[in-house]
Amino acid sequence: MVSSVAMQVTDTHRTIEAVWRIESARLIAGLTRVVRDVGLAEELAQDALVTALEEWPHSGIPDNPGAWLMVTARNRALDQLRRNRMLARKHEALAHELEMEERTSGTQVEARADDEIGDDLLRLIFIACHPLLSTEARTALTLKLLAGLTTEEIARAFLVPEPTIAQRIVRAKRTLSDAHVPFEIPRREELRGRLASVLEVLYLVFNEGYSATRGEDWMRPALCEEALRLGRILAELAPSEAEVHGLVALMEIQASRLRARVGVNGEPVLLMDQNRSLWDRILIHRGLIALGRGQALGEKRGPYLLQAAIAACHARAATAGDTDWVYITALYDELARLTPSPVVELNRAVAVAMAYGPSAGLELADRLQADGTLRSYHLLPSVRGDLLSKLGRYEEARAEFERAAQLTQNARESRLLRDRAAACTNQETSNVVHAADS
Repeated sequence: MVSSVAMQVTDTHRTIEAVWRIESARLIAGLTRVVRDVGLAEELAQDALVTALEEWPHSGIPDNPGAWLMVTARNRALDQLRRNRMLARKHEALAHELEMEERTSGTQVEARADDEIGDDLLRLIFIACHPLLSTEARTALTLKLLAGLTTEEIARAFLVPEPTIAQRIVRAKRTLSDAHVPFEIPRREELRGRLASVLEVLYLVFNEGYSATRGEDWMRPALCEEALRLGRILAELAPSEAEVHGLVALMEIQASRLRARVGVNGEPVLLMDQNRSLWDRILIHRGLIALGRGQALGEKRGPYLLQAAIAACHARAATAGDTDWVYITALYDELARLTPSPVVELNRAVAVAMAYGPSAGLELADRLQADGTLRSYHLLPSVRGDLLSKLGRYEEARAEFERAAQLTQNARESRLLRDRAAACTNQETSNVVHAADS
């Protein structure tokens, strides 16, 4: 039988894991400002986490865990610099700064991290998205540092092997360290060239929060909130960039549905089944304003403005039946031409099915299955299962839902897919009974 002490330690470790998910990005960003090295900042943050795992089960969770981790990591940095005996002038300057901040309380340290003028998190994004790095490395590093995702979670987001992501992250941190990249927001003349990868990062962070790739929860709303917060800041920094407003619009509108996307027991609720009275009308309003700002700039619509326009179609529909699927299909057609990808084609297949019938959508989904690119992507069999069930092909649909349930690593989503597979089995049985009675 598990002792009460062991249970207490387990509960504390779970709390620490939750705190780390919330605080790690801000912690690494604040440390990067001080030590000027992303890799070292992450190591110091991890050291602070290890210390918390050792001490908190005995001393209890501090009132301000984020500040505790920050102070602990700063002290570790100071100890390390002292051990090096300040051989370099840079170390002397950093040590002086750290010694001054040693006198600062944990609450003041955390308050500084929230400074609206010097947003450490935004600076950290621009470091991780530095032109020295490849686009893939920028995105992977920022997801690791800003969103606190594991290499496995990032690999699933990219649909590439986990070792590939791990190598990208290690090489990216080494490159930034060797180049002594400054901890700052780029000057205006450099800003535009850095925006595309920053937008891609925010998009992926938001999506991970909107539909978590793994774990017990269907969503991780804190990631959505953080991506949206940084997107709003970015829109103020680059007000003439249409795609920035497009991404903000997309995130605002998608975030408006968060409350409606889960049931009373945390189970997933799909778009067409959601209670639209739970949608946040303020966020929808903000999203439509951002969409209007982006479109008013007169540029050709990019991928984020197009996706925001699709989201706006859903937001404007009072009921699921009011959705203009023909227009959404046209928007997906445009998006597929602009940024061709199998995931876009899968979303387009869903729109085509809603606009022109499940047979038309299934034809497109079958092509993707034959192509093989999405063989490990759980949403392909999920979509095929849905379309097959609508066509009354329940045995095939059941097999697809079961395959999708095996591919996903999100527990909530797996249960939803298995429930849908079971419903197909029940429907098959019902059809057999009806046939026997006829």
